[in-house]
Amino acid sequence: MKLIESVPNFSEGRREEVVESIVEEARKYDKVWILDWSMDHDHNRAVVTLVGEPEPLLNALFDMTRKASELIDLRKHSGEHPRMGATDVIPLVPLWNTTMKECVEYSKQLGKRIGEELSIPVYLYEQSATSPERENLSNIRKGEFEGFPEKIKQPEWKPDFGPDVVHPTSGVTAVGAREFLIAFNVNLGTDNLEIAQKIAKAVRHISGGFRYVKALGFELKERGIVQVSMNMTNFRKSPLFRVFEVIKREAERYGVPVVGSEIVGLTPLAALVDVADFYLQLEEFDQSKIIEYKLLEVLTERVEKEKEG
Repeated sequence: MKLIESVPNFSEGRREEVVESIVEEARKYDKVWILDWSMDHDHNRAVVTLVGEPEPLLNALFDMTRKASELIDLRKHSGEHPRMGATDVIPLVPLWNTTMKECVEYSKQLGKRIGEELSIPVYLYEQSATSPERENLSNIRKGEFEGFPEKIKQPEWKPDFGPDVVHPTSGVTAVGAREFLIAFNVNLGTDNLEIAQKIAKAVRHISGGFRYVKALGFELKERGIVQVSMNMTNFRKSPLFRVFEVIKREAERYGVPVVGSEIVGLTPLAALVDVADFYLQLEEFDQSKIIEYKLLEVLTERVEKEKEG
């Protein structure tokens, strides 16, 4: 069995019935499992975590993109999170018996189908990128939906698939193969957006921070606070605890407390083990000492033996 993870992001976080309709498209497929989905009102964004075998998963992702195109009109959309498409981004992550090279090919298959059948321009990003400037999703997204009609006219921003004109309501979509990404947010006890933006600048790679961190400062208007919102693109080389500690120290400079943090979607167990190891100062600790991990190891071994027998 081959398994891929995908975490598509949709530009809708306020109408639950719309997100449920999009998620429902994935439920039609055997060998596709919905692990998690969540909505954020302030970001006006939904994140869905799926795992499945390649062919049914690609079909499910296409159907979800089509449904999002039918139900989301970006001309009427606003939110804190940058966005360029109704289906903003579709990452493919190798999970089980699948290579990154295979996921790159799958991303091209899906991108081609979205471009041709839905008339939505598609850009390949990360490991699938066709040029260096397209590797970073933020470079592609720059200008957002409103700026893309002019951006797409530039020769260097010709889409990889689909028409050379922005879809009037669905915008454009990015599809690509990548490693695990953790969406990690830290909330600050202030409504001063400038402080969150300064701290985000301090930790993100592009402005001199951690190599595998992308960060922006956002307002959470419903709660009256601000947030440092991050994508952790390699938690082993830029671990959560290290980034969190820097954010705390930076916040202290402004007399602001950290009031909480959150992980959007799912996260690898190893990322949280690293956090526990750091804060508890554990000695000679690793995943093999976690009972659930050990149980999974034993059960997997038993299943393999039963197959052989």
